Amino acid sequence: MKRNDTEFAEISPSEFFYRNRDLAGFSNPSRALYSAVRELFENSLDACEIYGKVPDILVRITPLDLDTSIPDPKAYMIKVQDNGPGVDPRYVPKAFGQVFFGSKFQLRQTRGMFGMGGTMAILYGQITTNKPVSITTSIDGVQAFTFDLLIDVQENAPIILRKASHPAEGSTGIMVKLTLEGDYSRAYGKILDYFKQSAMVTPYANITFINPYGHLSIYERVTKVMPVPPKETLLHPYGMDVEAVRRLIKRSNEDSMVRFMSKNFHRVGEKIARKFINYSGFDQDRDPKTLSNDEITKFVRALHRYEDFLQPDASCLSPIGEEILMTGIKKELQPEFIATTVRPPSAYSGFPFIVEVGLAYGSKILPRGLKLFRFANRIPLLYDEANDVASKVLNEEIDWRRYKIPEEAPLAIIVHVCSTKIPYKTVGKEYLADRPELERELKNATREVLRKLSLYLSRKVSIEMDKRRFNIYGKYLPLVAKFSTELSGEKRLPDYKKLLDTKKVQRGIEEYT
Repeated sequence: MKRNDTEFAEISPSEFFYRNRDLAGFSNPSRALYSAVRELFENSLDACEIYGKVPDILVRITPLDLDTSIPDPKAYMIKVQDNGPGVDPRYVPKAFGQVFFGSKFQLRQTRGMFGMGGTMAILYGQITTNKPVSITTSIDGVQAFTFDLLIDVQENAPIILRKASHPAEGSTGIMVKLTLEGDYSRAYGKILDYFKQSAMVTPYANITFINPYGHLSIYERVTKVMPVPPKETLLHPYGMDVEAVRRLIKRSNEDSMVRFMSKNFHRVGEKIARKFINYSGFDQDRDPKTLSNDEITKFVRALHRYEDFLQPDASCLSPIGEEILMTGIKKELQPEFIATTVRPPSAYSGFPFIVEVGLAYGSKILPRGLKLFRFANRIPLLYDEANDVASKVLNEEIDWRRYKIPEEAPLAIIVHVCSTKIPYKTVGKEYLADRPELERELKNATREVLRKLSLYLSRKVSIEMDKRRFNIYGKYLPLVAKFSTELSGEKRLPDYKKLLDTKKVQRGIEEYT
């Protein structure tokens, strides 16, 4: 009889992502350098925005070996420093040295979703250069703490090599110094595009980027108006599954089904809870902890079928807003015409989302033709555009002929989706799935800004015709006045100059545009 020699083993989350780092966007030195910059920069933006601090962020990439003849890929140090609230020193080792430990697991809008982006960058740096990460934090501006860390991959735990304290000199925030193997020669285009697009949707941030050659790129803030920070919220009944309900029951202290629902479900009060429990066939006063597995499954199925739950509200979301979006587009693209719209809140699978769309026409910065800029929770999405739902909407759902936009005219469509759960298709967060609800809102928002552009273009044609007529009048009206005077025998020319008031015509043009 053949013996079964199969062995079973357990691996930690760190070990899993060490073996499968491609899933998180660390597939090669070029992509890894871009992903590391992005993850650390987004952590800084999130920290500043959630606590209402206008961001000042410095990013610097420095080659470890200053000999420029050494080709890429090679070791680079990434330094990211912000003016945010900092991280309590008690949590620094786990926040930066343990996969799936962080502040991104509450149900509210943040750029990160999994709490592993920054840690994955640190892990990639460790396995390619074997150098520790250095984190400096201050939460009060008085005292700062510096940690040098490695990650124990097998145990998914931080290894503290050094901890020191020193005066903060009035500055709060975080500074991360990370060394990894990167290919800047291939990544620089994406990195520059990333910062430029980030500046478009965060015109309230000062962003300073210093590249490996010492070249400085500064994206200055043009407004101090920031989006309203999102609030933490509860799960909506339509977004519940069996495991989520089981966990809620386990940690709940409510002893009746009515109180359990009204305390743990988004936009469910006692009145709606009683109606639903009657609909689902459960006893209103029953202790939820007595539900069997089969009864929990029945309960969840009833949640998904019940049609009278209120739609999720948008308090847990933080859209950019028309004013800020318009300011950012004007700053970075300098277009002839801008249109923006913010759609009302909607939901998919119980998760609220808001779609914002901007349009820029006639920019000297933009290339000819259509350019799509995609953002999700204010993150620029630079890869896999063809697979994104926004690309599908623009290419398949929009009848461009009806808007009479000149071919090859410089035109940009800026799409932003914010949600407590962005429907990414990959862990790398690069393109959005074609959810029907999301597709519908994108289509309606795009049509709205295109209608505004179409109206502008038609008015522009009318204005151009008026200007041509005005030029003709300006050329011939003095002659007509002269001949009329001679024929009538009058000695004084009629006052025709009021009809050629250029300031009045210019005011009319400005009102139309």
